[in-house]
Order: sequence, then structure tokens, then C-alpha cells
Amino acid sequence: MTPSPRILVVEDEPNIRDLVCLHLGLEGYACDGLADGREALTRAEAERYDLLVLDVMIPGLDGLALCRAVRNGRVNRDVPILMLTARREESDKVIGLESGADDYLTKPFGVRELVARARALLRRPRQAPVEAVSDGEQTVTVHGVEIDPARRRVRVNGHEVELTDQEFRLLHLLATHAGIVFSREALLGKIWRGDTFVTVRSVDTLVKRLRRRVEPDPANPRFLLTVWGVGYKFADV
Repeated sequence: MTPSPRILVVEDEPNIRDLVCLHLGLEGYACDGLADGREALTRAEAERYDLLVLDVMIPGLDGLALCRAVRNGRVNRDVPILMLTARREESDKVIGLESGADDYLTKPFGVRELVARARALLRRPRQAPVEAVSDGEQTVTVHGVEIDPARRRVRVNGHEVELTDQEFRLLHLLATHAGIVFSREALLGKIWRGDTFVTVRSVDTLVKRLRRRVEPDPANPRFLLTVWGVGYKFADV
């Protein structure tokens, strides 16, 4: 029997946390509910989950910091993350996505919408853990950027750079096709693999985030280039 997908819900309002866990449980998901960010990080570093649902305003460690910490960890660095917040400003949504979240839902939200978004995120195939990645893939080096798929490791001019799973997959895709232009729509299909609630804006946000990690000057990128009106490419060899 296939085990039920595991979901970690981090929400300090008991009524909301219980309601979310109740309806996710009715969908057949195994739901753990926590109220504290630091406790949630300890759990996320010890146990593998299939989805994290994080409220932005939680005690101990806020949702954005928790999201970044999970993305920089090992056990759940590739887990889909859905952020919950009472804030509606566009800037808050962008900050959430730039922290590594995959989707964003503002309060008050309908339970059916939350379940639908959770279901869409859970449909995304996850990468194998770092230890299980095949060592048959060759290291790629382009313009001083060294990408080792087997170890999920990236070095820029000899300095190791920590990337989230999405950032790594985007960099690997573009670098192994240096000079080839990918439209935003194509990148959506390849990196997000058909998720329902992402848009081309998600591609722009991910590229911006990746530039901050690998570019010496993110405002004047050398590697990840914008092709205006089309999409993005890695600098020609």
C-alpha cells in the first residue's frame, strides 16, 4: 500500500491549524500541525514531508525565515511550500516567493481553494534525496560555473554556492543548453512540471533569486541572460 502523503502545517492560530489539518486529512493526507517556527524547523530537519504549509507570522521563527532554512537544508530542500498570510500587498507575495515558496494564499481563504492548491503541489514529482542521486551524470563547467548533478553541488569560480532544488534544476537546464533561449512558458513546464497555480511571474522570480546566488553583479548578469520579449538563456559558450 502506498503511504499517504505527509504534510506539515505550521500555523499558530489553533482554529485555522485544526481546520486545515481536518480538511487535508479528509483528502487522505497525513497532517502534522505545529505552532512554533523553531519546532517546525527541527521537525523538518529530521523527517521527510511531501508538502509544507507555513503561516508567515508564527512565533519562534517566522514563516519566511523557516522557508529559507528548509530550502538550505537537506531533508526537505525540494519539498513544495505553500505560504499563508493575512497580507495582500504584491511586495509581500514576491518576498514569499523569493524566500523559496512555491505558492501563496492570503487569509481569509476558502478551504476548497487551499485543498486544491495543496493537491496541485503534491502532484509535482520530487527529486530524489541528495544521497540517492545517480552518480552517472557528468559535471558541467561553463564560464567558471561548475555544476555537479550527482552531488547537487555548484561552484562559481571555485566557491561553493548553496541552491534550492528549483534553483539547481533551472541552472543545470540553462547551463547544459548554453546559448539556447527558453521561453518563460517552456521553463514553467520543465521546472514546475505542470503545477496549476504558478505563472510566468514565478519564472522571473526564480531567475532573480538564482542571479543573486551565482552572479558577481546580479544587476548586470554575465551568466543568466534575459532575451527581451522571449525568455532566458545561459551565456553562449
